[in-house]
Amino acid sequence: MIVYNKLWKTMKAKGITQYALIKKYKISAGQLTRLRANEHVSTHTLEMFCRILDCNVEDIVEYVPDEKSGQK
Repeated sequence: MIVYNKLWKTMKAKGITQYALIKKYKISAGQLTRLRANEHVSTHTLEMFCRILDCNVEDIVEYVPDEKSGQK
């Protein structure tokens, strides 16, 4: 499972709020909702966040094995 827990930590470290993402960078509230729910987002979205936060993709995305499937 892909999770975006690191995104929120990186945003805090960079001093960028969800409000700023919506108002200044025109990120939709729906996009943020999908990220909070660890739902699918496009690579374009990931690239936008990397550009805005001046970070690498591994600073916002993490793979965590799904315990239900037993796969690693």
